[in-house]
Amino acid sequence: MKIFSKIILSSSVLVMVASLQTLQAQNKSVKMTNPLLQKSTLQYQAPRFNLIKDENFKPAFEYGLGVHDKEIMAITDNPAKPTFENTVLALETSGVDLVRATGVFYNLTGSNTNPTLQGLQAEYAPVFSAHRDKMYLNSKLYKRFKALDLNTLKGEDKKLTEYYLQEFELAGANLSDADKEKMKKINEDLASLGTLFGNKLLIARKNGAVLFDNASDLDGLSANDLAAAKAKATEAGHEGQYLIGLLNTTQQPLLQSLTNRATREKIFKSSWTRAEKNDEGDTREVLEKMAKLRLQKANLMGKKNFAEWKIQDQMAQTPERAMSLLAKIATPAVAKAKVEAKEIQDLIDGQNGGFKLEPWDWNFYSEQVRKAKYDLDESQVRPYFELTTVLEKGVFFAAKKMYGITFKERKDLPVYHPDVVAYEVFDNDGKSMAIYYLDFYTRDNKNGGAWMSNFVEQSHYLKQKPVIVNVYNFAKPVNGNPSLISFDDVTTMFHEFGHTLHGLFANQNYTSLSGTAVPRDFVEFPSQINEHAALDPLVLKNYAIHYKTKEVIPQELIDKIKKAETFNKGYDVTELLAASTLDMTWHTVENEADFKPALVFEKEALEKYGLLVNEVPTRYHTPYFAHIWSGGYSAGYYAYTWSKTLDYNAFDWMKANGGLTRENSERFRKYILSVGNSVDLNKAFKEFIGHDMEIEPYLRNAGLSDK
Repeated sequence: MKIFSKIILSSSVLVMVASLQTLQAQNKSVKMTNPLLQKSTLQYQAPRFNLIKDENFKPAFEYGLGVHDKEIMAITDNPAKPTFENTVLALETSGVDLVRATGVFYNLTGSNTNPTLQGLQAEYAPVFSAHRDKMYLNSKLYKRFKALDLNTLKGEDKKLTEYYLQEFELAGANLSDADKEKMKKINEDLASLGTLFGNKLLIARKNGAVLFDNASDLDGLSANDLAAAKAKATEAGHEGQYLIGLLNTTQQPLLQSLTNRATREKIFKSSWTRAEKNDEGDTREVLEKMAKLRLQKANLMGKKNFAEWKIQDQMAQTPERAMSLLAKIATPAVAKAKVEAKEIQDLIDGQNGGFKLEPWDWNFYSEQVRKAKYDLDESQVRPYFELTTVLEKGVFFAAKKMYGITFKERKDLPVYHPDVVAYEVFDNDGKSMAIYYLDFYTRDNKNGGAWMSNFVEQSHYLKQKPVIVNVYNFAKPVNGNPSLISFDDVTTMFHEFGHTLHGLFANQNYTSLSGTAVPRDFVEFPSQINEHAALDPLVLKNYAIHYKTKEVIPQELIDKIKKAETFNKGYDVTELLAASTLDMTWHTVENEADFKPALVFEKEALEKYGLLVNEVPTRYHTPYFAHIWSGGYSAGYYAYTWSKTLDYNAFDWMKANGGLTRENSERFRKYILSVGNSVDLNKAFKEFIGHDMEIEPYLRNAGLSDK
C-alpha cells in the first residue's frame, strides 16, 4: 500500500507539474500575443489601436487580475519589516498590466463602445469592484501600512503613504470581518448597477432622438444643421426624413434656433422624458436601488449619509459646507433668473405670442432678448468659429502664449476611430512632453458631454510621460461643410484643454498623485481658469476668423460678446445649482424610508431649496443624471460651483496683476497645475493668490451682485 501510495502521489505530482507548465505556457502565450499586455513600443507608450481588438480585453483582464493578486500577496506575505519601498512603493507600482488594459477599455467604452464592450463592462464591473475590495479590505496589507512611521517619511513619499492610508480607511479597512463582507457585496452591486445605468442611458439617448417628416418643421436651423439631421435620419434608415439626436443635458442646443414652437416642445419633452418611459432605457429602478445601497454603505462606515462619507477627502470636507456655498449663490441666482424670465415674457407678449413662457421657449426667446439688449446674434458669431481654427489658432495659440508649449500633428499614430486626431506636445524648452488625442464628433455609441482622460499617466518614477485624450460631442459636418460651433462650444474646448494642461504639466513621482488625480472640487479649477483665455484679446483675434471671408472678427462684435458675458447667468447658474442640490439631496438622506420614487423625490427636493423654477429646469433630470449615477460625481456635482468660486478668486487676482500673462501663467503652473495631489491644495491655492477662497468674486463675476 505504501509503495502504491507513493506511485499515486508521484503521478499526482507529475499531473500537477504538467498542468502548471501548461498554464504557464498559456499565460506566456497570452502575454506575448496580446497587445494590451505588452508595453507599447509607440512614443510614450501610446496605445497600439491598430492592433487592439475587442477579443483582447477579456484575456488581458484575467491575466492582469491574476498577476496583480500575486503581487499583492507578495507584499502581504513579505516577512521583512514594512518599509516604504517594500509596502507603499510595491503597491503603487503593482498591477501594470491591469492598469494598461483597463485604461484603454474605459476610454473606449466612453467614446466608442459596442455591444461586445458593453457586455464586458457589465461582466467585469463587479469583478473589478471585488478586486479593489480584496486589496483595500485586506487586513494584513492595511496593517503593514499602519506599521509605517510617517515621521520618517517626507515629500511625495509621505503624501503617497497618507493617500493609501486614507484609501484603506474610506474603503472600510477598519470594519469587522462580517461588515467587510457586507461592504464587498454592496460594492459589487453598485458597480453592476452603475454599468447598467450607463448602458440604459445610451439606449435612452438613442431612442430619444426625434424624427421629423418635413424640413419646414425645422425652420430656423442652418443649412449645415439641416443636412446633418437628414444624414442622421438616412443613417438610421429613415430616408428623406430628419433626425434630431439628443445631447446629455436637459436643454438641447438647437432649441435656440427652431422657430416652430411645437417642434421645440417635442424635442424638449423627448429630452426630459428619455429615461422614464418604462422601456429598456428607463433608469429609475436602477438609480433608486443605487441611492439605497449608497446609504447602506455610508451607514456601515459609521456615517449618517453617503455625502458625509464621500466628501471627507474633498476640499469642502462636509456636505454642510458644500450646501452652504450652493445656498449662498442660489438665492441671488434664482432672483436673477426670475428677472430674465420676465424680460422674455415681456418680449413674447410684445409679439402677441399669447402663451406663457415654458422651458422649451427659453433659449429661443433669450436669443432674441440678447440680440435686442446687446445686438448680438448667434448666427453672426458662428461663422467666426470653425472648429479646427479654434483648436489650432485659439486653444493651441493660447497655450503657447501663456506657457510656451507647442503642438505638431502626428498622422503616423494609430487612432481608435477615423475622426480622432493626434498631436505631439512640446514644452517651452522645445523638449517633447506628451501625446495628445482629440475626438470631436458625436456618435450614438459615445457618452454625452465632454471630458479629458489619460491613456498613460505621468510618473517620474516609472519614467512615463502623459498620453491624454479630449472627447467632445460636436455635430459632425456633412457634404464638405465647415464645422462651425457656438461660442459656448468654444468655451467648452478651452475648458477641456484646461484639464489637459493639468495633465500635461504633471510633475510627480507617482501616478496616484499625478496631474488630475486631485479632489473633485479642485479638478475643475484649472479647466475653468483656462476658459478665460477664449476671450483674451490677442487670443480671440487670432482664432475668430470668418470661414468664408477669412476676416478677423470685428472689434464691435467682440465688444458685444464681452458685454453679453453675464447675460442669462441667472438661468445658467440656477440650472447648475438645481442639479448640484439634487445630487446632494439624494445623497444626504439618512433613513431609507425617506427615499421616494425618483420623479417625486426630485420635485420635493427642488421645492425644498427654492430651486423648482418651471421655466428653468435642472441641467440634469434625475433619470439621466449620468454624472452622479455612473460618472463618479455622486455627492460631488457641487464641485463645479466650488471650483468656479476658486476660479473667480484666482482670475480676479490675475486681472489685478496684468491678466493672462506669461508670468502669471507660469505662476499658476508652479502652484496649481504642476503639483497634482502632492501638496495641501487649500494651502497651494492660498499661496497662489494670497488669501482663502471667498464667495464675493463668484457673485460679482457672474453678475449676481452689484458690488
